[in-house]
Amino acid sequence: MTCLIVCDPLAAPLPVQTRAKTGAKTGNRPSRRNLDKNGHIDMTRSYLPGIIAMAAIVVASNILVQFILLDGLLTWGAFTYPLAFLVTDVMNRVYGIGAARRVVLAGFVTGIICSLIGSQIMLEYGPAVPLRIAVASGIAFLAAQMTDIAIFDRLRNGHWWSAPLVSTLVGSALDTALFFTIAFSASIVIFGPDANDAISWAWDGVPFMTLGPIAPLWVSLAFADWLVKLTLALITLIPFRLIVARMSATNGHV
Repeated sequence: MTCLIVCDPLAAPLPVQTRAKTGAKTGNRPSRRNLDKNGHIDMTRSYLPGIIAMAAIVVASNILVQFILLDGLLTWGAFTYPLAFLVTDVMNRVYGIGAARRVVLAGFVTGIICSLIGSQIMLEYGPAVPLRIAVASGIAFLAAQMTDIAIFDRLRNGHWWSAPLVSTLVGSALDTALFFTIAFSASIVIFGPDANDAISWAWDGVPFMTLGPIAPLWVSLAFADWLVKLTLALITLIPFRLIVARMSATNGHV
């Protein structure tokens, strides 16, 4: 086990920017596919897959949130949205903190566009994306992803799994707490009566997780959402490992 940790090339790989500077000493050179005409790393091309993946996840989650599961405790969007942390962590590991932030900002802009479109779609109970949900989504996404990036960067030199696991767990918990509190808590009244009426259904008292004591519905929704994120934080360690290995090989060698 000690040899696995010490000898593992993915235990603490350098971001591609750093590897490019040290390439003359190590013998590693960036892939020609990621070089511009001057022989420098084309970061726009390198970031593009991450930006596309993040945008796709945000769009898919905004669509799939309309389809409910388990008597309304979850939506299909709960299973796609946590993959945003996987994208952020892969970009952070391979390209560094700056690349991860750019990808997150791309996802944030995509989310704003989705919210603006959803706010104009009127359903029988009001807009598809009520004001409180739109604001909560943006704040929670940006705060959680930036927290994930910061924690990952602090832990990047540890075991290969520590940075993605800890950062995702903390980021996911923050995302759930911020989103459900801002979107549904009756204690937040700054949005006005109309915005509160649009989400008042979440205040109904129901058995917690259908079995426990009576609590506002949104509390059960938040807990179920967090359980999904916790599960996916563990499962996505596998694709994280595989994707980072492939991307590191592609970007680190000709």
